[in-house]
Amino acid sequence: MEPLIRVSRISYGIMMAALAVQQIIYVAFRPVILPPVTFPGYAICVYVTSIALIVASMAIILDKKAGTVCLILGALFLLLFVCGFIPYEFISDPSWKNFGAWTFADKDLVFAGGGFVVAGSYPIRQAVISKESSVIRFLEKLIPFGSVFFCITMISFGIDHFLYAKGVSGLVPAWIPGPMFWTYFAGAALALSGITIILGIQVKWSALLLSLMIFLWVPILHIPRAIADPYGLQGNEVSSVFEAFGFSGIAYLIACGYHSRKIV
Repeated sequence: MEPLIRVSRISYGIMMAALAVQQIIYVAFRPVILPPVTFPGYAICVYVTSIALIVASMAIILDKKAGTVCLILGALFLLLFVCGFIPYEFISDPSWKNFGAWTFADKDLVFAGGGFVVAGSYPIRQAVISKESSVIRFLEKLIPFGSVFFCITMISFGIDHFLYAKGVSGLVPAWIPGPMFWTYFAGAALALSGITIILGIQVKWSALLLSLMIFLWVPILHIPRAIADPYGLQGNEVSSVFEAFGFSGIAYLIACGYHSRKIV
């Protein structure tokens, strides 16, 4: 189990690093990190933010103060969701009433929740608490909400599968029969797993099966699509490969019970 836990933690770091590298390549924020806005010094901000994300990702991958780094990332993405995506959708996006318009905001919420879940997978000793800043101690209190943030997005994505079934079914590889069946099946699985985890019903199995399902999408769905169209929408399909990998890792950590801070 320990090797899979480590891989799950690393998957979050790899996801962040991949998005950061794409930002540097295209000199633009990924739409899952910042809404489509421009401002003076935009390019410089993209580079600085991307480098910071890469450094944070390396800290997670190499396990160097990874718990603290994940707490900070979780807080920053939650701040972006509250102060960036929500105002943008209600004020600037004319299609905000369209459920699908919140897809990027939903993914940002996963990044926030994932940061807290991964942080919660690092037990700390009581002696360390007194040495932590008040900000870090406050952020630790948000760890139990990480799985909730993650599951809100899973429920939202599940609903999307039903609202936009025709479009989503087009993502199912042609060699798999019954695309509409798999569309509804995946939608129901996403929504039900999110609901059961939030309600505390069979959390281990719900999260474990969710993790497995999302992970299987990587080789079956996302990698082939990324190979077929690596540059479309500034590498959106490539982003999806790493996002699915990271989401799967977060779900696995939830299955292991790592969505609350353990003090030993």
